[in-house]
Amino acid sequence: MLFGFDIAGFAIASVVVPFVAAILIIVCKQAAAKWLSLGAGSLSFFATALVWIGFAGIEAERVHSGLISLGKVEVLGLVFDQISVMLASCFVVIGLIITVYSIGYLSSKNREHADAPRRSFYVFFTLFIGAMAGLVYSSTLVGQLVFFEITGACSWALIRYYGTKTANRAALKALILTHVGTLGLFLAIGILFFQTGSLGIGAIALLDDHWKTVLLLCVLFAAWAKSAQLPFYMWLPSAMEAPTPVSAYLHGASMVKAGVAVFARVLTEAGAIPEIIGWVAAIAAVITLLFSFFMYLPQRDLKRLLAFSTISQLSYIFLGFAFFILGSSLAFEGALMHIFNHAFAKTLFFLVAGALSFTLGTRLLPHIKGVLKKQPLLGVGFAVGALAIAGVPPLNGFFSKFAIFSGSFQAAAGDFLLMTIVVVALVETVVCFAWFVKWIGSVLPGEPSEVVASATPLPKSMSFTLVLLIIMVFVSSFIAAAWLG
Repeated sequence: MLFGFDIAGFAIASVVVPFVAAILIIVCKQAAAKWLSLGAGSLSFFATALVWIGFAGIEAERVHSGLISLGKVEVLGLVFDQISVMLASCFVVIGLIITVYSIGYLSSKNREHADAPRRSFYVFFTLFIGAMAGLVYSSTLVGQLVFFEITGACSWALIRYYGTKTANRAALKALILTHVGTLGLFLAIGILFFQTGSLGIGAIALLDDHWKTVLLLCVLFAAWAKSAQLPFYMWLPSAMEAPTPVSAYLHGASMVKAGVAVFARVLTEAGAIPEIIGWVAAIAAVITLLFSFFMYLPQRDLKRLLAFSTISQLSYIFLGFAFFILGSSLAFEGALMHIFNHAFAKTLFFLVAGALSFTLGTRLLPHIKGVLKKQPLLGVGFAVGALAIAGVPPLNGFFSKFAIFSGSFQAAAGDFLLMTIVVVALVETVVCFAWFVKWIGSVLPGEPSEVVASATPLPKSMSFTLVLLIIMVFVSSFIAAAWLG
């Protein structure tokens, strides 16, 4: 209880307020759209913060609250633990930050995409914030499926925002591929209900090894699709046709994290997990890691580079999950931290990319030189984002990657194949560091290029969010580590 209210009430508010605001945005005047979206994000953040404070004040490791049941079968419920509270807070606060950024970005002063903000952006972006909170709080597979589908629909609408043929194709590709993955959740629900008579995620622990293996593979299939892992990666680079605030939230902080969030929830409640799931997850992760690395090497468009980088960073998270199944709780905690840390680092880097395109009219890296002298805030943000993703201390990416690798080495001890997987992943992160340092050396120092010299000032709302995210990249790992204990 907090201030006389059950934390479930605040959690429901964090989900419902954005949904209500989205309806209000549709019926109210266009001028009110951004303020309704900002207000909804602020209220959702406030409610989520109260959930964090309330849960921190109780001794229970997990709190469950049922919402909707059919007979004895719970269809929709909420679960509060370290994972759901931390991830909901992360997704909501980043949603609020990007809403503030979008007020400046979506304007006629944007040199790459001069555009008056449209009602549709705020409707679907606000809805997305509530859906992500609902996803991580859900205690049933049906609840996860519902919010999983809502995020897919929002992503389709936001990717096609500019209405070009390329944007429409990219949106359709994202919708189809992620919904193919959703079939895995449908199958998992069917297996769970017919084998146990329950829809609750905790009932997975009641399954025998055969059905548990099949169900977990179905959920892993869905997670791969949502998190743009092989063979479903194609939708994510194409989705860079969306406005940069959309790319930052959907494809850096939240939508791609929906897959790993769903899989993390299942792993925590499945009881003993067959080792085959760990092997499948580990092999798929290292293959995707290598593939995405070689794909982002030739990229010159900063957003496409970040898209392939996101795919590889998600592979680290799946790798941490795999080695958790194979015996390391430290790898799992590192993976959870990396969801949290990477969200802030990649959001910062995406918003820097958006700020560059806003002020320069381009995000093509070979044309951008001398940023630090002309736009010092963007230069610092670029360096901090790049080094955080590469895992350089004392930035947040280092600490979560360190935990993943420490746990992975622990679990792989004595097994040549597993140790090879870990070493390959470690080599990739070292080369990733070298590649980002190469671009830092090319983009930041020296005299401004012609493009950079013509830069226009950034709106205050965009500058404010960049400063806030730079700070979070330094401190988020300590917040996550303290929260996870």
